[in-house]
Amino acid sequence: MLTTTAPGLDLEASFEQALQGFGLSPAAAHLLWLPLPMVLVLVAAVVGVLVNVWLERKISAAVQQRIGPEYAGALGVLQPMADGLKLVFKEDIIPARADGLLFTLGPVLVLIPVILSWLVVPFGQHLLISNVGIGIFLWISLSSIQPIGLLMSGYASNNKYSLLGGLRAAAQSISYEIPLALAVLAVVMMSNSLSTVDIVNQQTGAGILSWNIWRQPVGFVIFWICALAECERLPFDLPEAEEELVAGYQTEYSGMKFALFYLGSYINLVLSALLVSVLYLGGWGFPIPVEWLASWLHQPIDAPVVQLITGSVGIVMTVLKAYLLVFLAILLRWTTPRVRIDQLLDLGWKFLLPIALVNLLITAALKLAFPAVFGG
Repeated sequence: MLTTTAPGLDLEASFEQALQGFGLSPAAAHLLWLPLPMVLVLVAAVVGVLVNVWLERKISAAVQQRIGPEYAGALGVLQPMADGLKLVFKEDIIPARADGLLFTLGPVLVLIPVILSWLVVPFGQHLLISNVGIGIFLWISLSSIQPIGLLMSGYASNNKYSLLGGLRAAAQSISYEIPLALAVLAVVMMSNSLSTVDIVNQQTGAGILSWNIWRQPVGFVIFWICALAECERLPFDLPEAEEELVAGYQTEYSGMKFALFYLGSYINLVLSALLVSVLYLGGWGFPIPVEWLASWLHQPIDAPVVQLITGSVGIVMTVLKAYLLVFLAILLRWTTPRVRIDQLLDLGWKFLLPIALVNLLITAALKLAFPAVFGG
């Protein structure tokens, strides 16, 4: 599908031009810009986690007909910060017979790939840190590092429950990485690009009607199930099943190391929801074509006011779609039973993998038969 996209709100160019107006050289202005996106991503990730934890507590309370947190700030909004501070000041204990180095590296290896994956998440035409050509597969490759950290933590703890949890995490990740990659490949095939920006641009031709969810409904379901399994959310939280493994690979952890697992889990959930929004729900795309908005305002499509409105609304749209999916994930956690480990692996290998392969083949056939609709 051929689409025409507006130039987009370019924060980098605007920031550098403003600094050059104060007499700074272009090189100095660019140097001052470099750390800003990284700081913004870290702030966005941490704020996303705080919002997630508060939503989790409030939604679970509503499902169970409770009130939830209400005393720590208005409506309990400060409760996640109180939880975080509590974990920061907890004693950091390393078990006597544990491997200290691996025990410490495990949580770090879980968190860092998740934060790095935010590099390729676009909130607008130019609102991302790194528009690399292989953006979406960079995320898949980074996400495959996380189970190594989980397995390392389970092994280093010198605890049978921890080891079983780490082994389950590795098996679960391998089972669901492949169907997830095949679902993404179908979208990439339609977009003719691995760039997350190009994938969103391909969905901006006719507003909501050009979203990939209409052309890839099966791929959307496969991706969402695999994303929940990757995040180890119920009903797929077998690596840390309380009834069987105490806390799985987290059993021996306390203090800030435990907080890193907690942080990584919630950042990964927000990241997965953002990527579903980008791949299937049009990302920052307007529900109506931008051309219509420009005509209503009697402005050209590249006018600053049109760019400002579409850029601001684009960020809101991306986050709104993502948090609707986060709400769904939280609701699933508190309303569905946990599956057995054999059922979990059967679902990945015997159902999702064949369906993802058939979906990819059908997408290839439709791309050849209807190139105007499926991105020939």
